[in-house]
Amino acid sequence: MEGTVVRVGERRVTLTNLGKVLYPEVGFTKAEVIDYYTRIAPVLLPHLAGRPLTVRRFPDGVGGRSFFVKNVPSHAPEWVRTVRIGTPGSSRGAEFADFVVVEELATLVWLANLAALELHVPQWVVGARGARRCPDLVVFDLDPGAPATVVECCRVAERLRGVLVGDGLSPVVKTSGAKGLQVYAPVRVSSPERTAEYAKAVARRLSAESPGEVVWSMARARRTGRVLIDWSQNNPAKTTVAPYSLRARAVPSVSTPVTWDEVRGCRSPAELVFVADEVRARVGRDGEVFAVGNPSRLPG
Repeated sequence: MEGTVVRVGERRVTLTNLGKVLYPEVGFTKAEVIDYYTRIAPVLLPHLAGRPLTVRRFPDGVGGRSFFVKNVPSHAPEWVRTVRIGTPGSSRGAEFADFVVVEELATLVWLANLAALELHVPQWVVGARGARRCPDLVVFDLDPGAPATVVECCRVAERLRGVLVGDGLSPVVKTSGAKGLQVYAPVRVSSPERTAEYAKAVARRLSAESPGEVVWSMARARRTGRVLIDWSQNNPAKTTVAPYSLRARAVPSVSTPVTWDEVRGCRSPAELVFVADEVRARVGRDGEVFAVGNPSRLPG
């Protein structure tokens, strides 16, 4: 396939079909996707480093077919780092997958050229030799059940922050880029299951305190008008959309780090919707607001 060869650092990357529109509603092209990921890389790459990546590709744009990809494509450049991870219970019956690990801009540009719009990572990293380590993050995915919106998620997030700070953690928050919010905190644990156990206990506690506003069970029938605190994202086999990743919505919305002041002040869903250009401007103005601090040991 013919394309344009560009130099990215010490690598050469071939870019193709740069004029293809991937977000038809606003005419956002593949070239603009690549430009966004290139410009946002200084704050994005630290959140991808060491984490086996699952991507969601949209070769025909967000209105077309899509598919999640774990295994590195056979045509990947030889300089792309990969790591083999066991995948027990895979829907395809595979015992393992060879995941891409993004640790340089060239890999990110190469993925963007494949229309890998969404970047999803686990809450753990691999070591230099590819060994899986225990989780270093705990995540709470706040998902509103209509007619609840991100505004209700903000109120729950404030209460969740109080619990986490009371337990000695240092939470940060971002939009999902879709409907809700995601609250993270850096942690130290001695077993892969510990973060899920802790997150489930916190979710059940907040649900018991406010059953009309919060639910911890995955049963969809119970979620109407409430905020689900999805603790299950801490399962080591699961991934969550990375900070600064694009989302496959009608517009190029981004999973955007926000401040707790913005969460506290939110009164309309539109206040916490950000597209690619806005996120670049926010980072240029405010810098990185999702910098996780030193990890804390979970209580109990």
